[in-house]
Amino acid sequence: MRIALDVMGGDHAPTAIFEGVRQAAEQWPDLRLILIGREEVLHSQTSYPSNVELHSVTESIDAGEEPVKAIRRKKDSSIVVGCRMVKEGKADAFISAGNTGALMAAGLFYTGRLQGVDRPALAPVFPTMDGRGILVLDVGANPEAKPEHLAQYARMGAIYAEKVLGFEKPRVGLLNIGTEEGKGTDRTKEAYNLLSQLPIRFIGNVEARDVLYGVCDVLVCDGFSGNILLKNTEGVAKAIFERLKAEFTRTWLNKLAAAILKPGLKRFAKAMDYTEHGGAPLLGLSGAIVKAHGSSDANAITNAIRQARRFVEQAVISQISGEIGNDRGE
Repeated sequence: MRIALDVMGGDHAPTAIFEGVRQAAEQWPDLRLILIGREEVLHSQTSYPSNVELHSVTESIDAGEEPVKAIRRKKDSSIVVGCRMVKEGKADAFISAGNTGALMAAGLFYTGRLQGVDRPALAPVFPTMDGRGILVLDVGANPEAKPEHLAQYARMGAIYAEKVLGFEKPRVGLLNIGTEEGKGTDRTKEAYNLLSQLPIRFIGNVEARDVLYGVCDVLVCDGFSGNILLKNTEGVAKAIFERLKAEFTRTWLNKLAAAILKPGLKRFAKAMDYTEHGGAPLLGLSGAIVKAHGSSDANAITNAIRQARRFVEQAVISQISGEIGNDRGE
């Protein structure tokens, strides 16, 4: 299996990518890991594991660049080349921690959508209190979505949650302002009816306050609502940990209490750490494209590689294609 990685993208690139790849190369010696980046960056390392190969490009896309213009102008950038390699069969999966919009645009333009999928969805795993995690889609690929798009997200999410995340008969919920069937907008009401008719384990509407308690395994929403949920969850988690740190270092008695609680706090921090879940797949594309978090460290990159590996092993693309095609009678 060949997994390509963007060396140029991410807050901690290229160091985090190099270290994450070294860890993955040792853990899965059967993998062929392809590093895509500028020649001078790739050759800044004196040695690589034997199952790592290099692919030089002349351009890279910065975080602040306008996505569509960037991928059209910079056709020899690491993001464009990675997506094109998947399309051409030169790589089985591509991972990038770079510009999210550019990766989504390049995935659409150069990798392409699966037949029968109207809009791909960005699907990260949120941490939950029970440690299982919850797959949320969409969180920003499409700010607006029609009811039929939400139904497609539900189908794709259920398949991915089962085959990659290991959930047996995953529970699928619809993000809404109340749990009652008649709640929400006309769009969510229609989506509720569509999801109820699908051959999935649909549990109904889910409120945002219940998400971190793991009331479902797959949460379906439009990209606008999903992105707000994502950013709010990250912000609240950051604020809580900062406040705890300030309190535990305020007095000597608090410091003593912190020392006693340290093992439990570490377990809690690990359970709520996004790096344990790797990256967010772009479901609905004709190839395995994974968006790693922009602030990914080496551990997050290794876990993103694990995720991409299972994505390919479980033939998720062909299964999604088959399910969506059956829904449409194709």
